[in-house]
Formats: sequence, C-alpha cells, structure tokens
Amino acid sequence: MTRIATTFERLKAEGRKALIPYVTAGFPFADITPALMHGMAAAGADVIELGVPFSDPMADGPVIQKAGEAALAQGVGMTQVLAMVAAFRQQDDRTPVVLMGYANPVERYDQKHGAGAFVRDAASAGVDGVLIVDYPPEECEDFAAALRAHGMDLIFLLAPTSTDARMAQVARIASGYVYYVSLKGVTGAGHLDTEAVSRMIPRIRSHVSVPVGVGFGIRDAASAQAVGASADAVVIGTRLIQLIEGVPREAVVPAAAEFLGGIRRALDALPR
Repeated sequence: MTRIATTFERLKAEGRKALIPYVTAGFPFADITPALMHGMAAAGADVIELGVPFSDPMADGPVIQKAGEAALAQGVGMTQVLAMVAAFRQQDDRTPVVLMGYANPVERYDQKHGAGAFVRDAASAGVDGVLIVDYPPEECEDFAAALRAHGMDLIFLLAPTSTDARMAQVARIASGYVYYVSLKGVTGAGHLDTEAVSRMIPRIRSHVSVPVGVGFGIRDAASAQAVGASADAVVIGTRLIQLIEGVPREAVVPAAAEFLGGIRRALDALPR
C-alpha cells in the first residue's frame, strides 16, 4: 500500500478529511521549500502537493504562474525539486508528497538522464504521487504502470465538464486519489459553488474507487469546511501562495502554518 493510500485509510478510520496544501517548489525563496513542507505538515497537512515550475502552466491562474516564473528565475527545475523532496524525507517519512505539473519537465528530464529516469529518481527521492495536468488517461497507461511498479500513484484531474465516459477512463488507471477541479477555468478563478460540488461528488464516486479531493476556488476555512462536508480531501493552493508572497523569509513558514492550522481546525470540526 502506498503512503497516500495508507494516509487516506487512516483518515477514514478516524472520520477525518484530508488537508492537501499546494505550494510551488522554490517559491518564494529557492531554498525554503523543505522547511515550508515541514511547517505545513506540522500544521496539519495530510498530503503535500509540490508544484514543479514550468514556463507554460496552462491550468494555473496568474498567482501560481507568477510563483512558477519566480522559481524558474532562481534556477529551480525538476532536478532541484527532487532534491527538495529528498531533503524533506530526511526528517519526515510519513507525509505523502505529490508532484503536480506538466509533461514537458518530466519528458525533458528523461531526455537528459535516460528513459525512465524521472520515475526512478522520483521514487528514490521519496515522491509518492504524480499529477501531470496534460497527460490524458488514454495516453499514459505505461507511465502509470511504471509509477505503480515504483510504489507511486498517478493522480488525475476531473472537471465539471467531465463525462461519465471520461470518468470511467480515469478510473481504470487512477490511484491515490482523484482531484476534482471545482470550477471551469484556471486556479484561483471564479466563484466556488459548494452545492454544485456536493452534487458532483456522488457522480464521481459512482465511477472511481479512490478518494475524491476537491480544489480550485477554496480560499478560507468556511469554503474548506463546506467542500469537506462531501469530499474526502480539500486542496488549497492559490490563497496559500498569496499569503507567503512578499513576506520576509522568517515569516514564510509561520504564515503558512497559521493559515493551514485554521483550515485544519475547520475540517476537524465537521461531524465524524
């Protein structure tokens, strides 16, 4: 059983919902990410999504785009991201880490280091799952199998526009959890319709057997709690990035931890 599956099994037994924060690797400072990850875990994060900086992030809004550009300008690429995960693993062997990003950095890594190098090196670093926005399920069955062989999960996005046929395709190879994009548009965009989310979750569950996380548009404890009432996990990124942008180095980890602590308490206040 993967670290992600173990985490969700534990939370289910406890009657609790997963808190999954997203941060861009190498932001706001190139060397702060492992410390930030530790701070988020201590504040109650159950899984950490680590964004791999990329120059053309099609699913991300301006806040995360800007964070990615800043990280790239500081020389942060896939090699550095894997080193950050390895550094985090020196002290934390429990909290799952998911790399979220795009096909280009993964395929470029294999071009530079040899076929299969990304999967091999991600597993060695301590990565638990991978979410590649622009890898549709029908084109990455071999990739999914390679990840599974190395103890990692392949996580897919579902959207309000996803058909039953698409959900069934995802269900065939998805593991870990699926990430439901709660609105049409990019990260940080639009108004979160929690009633629409609560109607969509049962439909997703009729197709997939893995837990369902919800992200895009969750900005505070109230919206996290509303989504957590029906979802297995709440994913929050844009608001977290905004909170740590432009603050002094020594304030980055405390700012993230304080914010996530409030989200954790709101989720834990849900009926069990």
